[in-house]
Amino acid sequence: MSRAMDALLALMRRLRDPVTGCPWDREQTFASLLRHTLEEAYEVADAVERENFADLAGELGDLLFQVVFHAQIAAELGHFDFEDLAMQLHAKLVRRHPHLFGGDEVTDAAAQEVAWEQVKAAERAADGQSASELDGIPLALPALVRAAKLQKRASRVGFDWSSAPPVLDKVREELGELAEAMAIGTVQDQAEELGDLIFALVNLARHLRIDPEDAMRAANAKFERRFRYVESALARSGRGPAEANLAEMDGLWDEAKRLGM
Repeated sequence: MSRAMDALLALMRRLRDPVTGCPWDREQTFASLLRHTLEEAYEVADAVERENFADLAGELGDLLFQVVFHAQIAAELGHFDFEDLAMQLHAKLVRRHPHLFGGDEVTDAAAQEVAWEQVKAAERAADGQSASELDGIPLALPALVRAAKLQKRASRVGFDWSSAPPVLDKVREELGELAEAMAIGTVQDQAEELGDLIFALVNLARHLRIDPEDAMRAANAKFERRFRYVESALARSGRGPAEANLAEMDGLWDEAKRLGM
């Protein structure tokens, strides 16, 4: 394993060599790599959801390469190198598992999550961050993920409903406000109310112990399956969706539902 990691790091240095390296690799910066790093993370998630473990190995390798790439750029700029990164990660994991390395007792996964968040809060305070419960939630997270994290942080200090039914009432309230904005409001009003509705739905998902990002991905996959069925059914008659009317496509959509797609 050490030889493999050493070979990968050596390859990265070769790709970034200012004289003999790859022109594309030499031109990359932290900022230019961000898109690729995020894409590789999503491709890992896709392989997991498909339970394709051959693909997963490759996608995890691609994601690791992004980490190595960022570390190499950092080393060239004098910030840190891959070894620094690995040692910092090791120290952080030890610090965040005091029940294993510090003698504290944790009885279950829920208690461990509480302890983990307490250690993270202490780390933020030590770094000089303000005392807000919302500190440290990255702006670059997908919006649904970030909404859930914001709500979870606020919940820790009691700013939350105690159960799901009041949250469902809030969803209905926000839906009414959106309908009102659609009737008499501006586009900006409608966008704001739509955002409030989505935020309330994320809150409902959290209270139902459903990951909103997972639920949305599942909904996307279901839509894709059913729409592909509509396309296939129309193709058998030599047509595409553009040559069919909405009523016909709705009928095929309902047929896909009956088939359990």
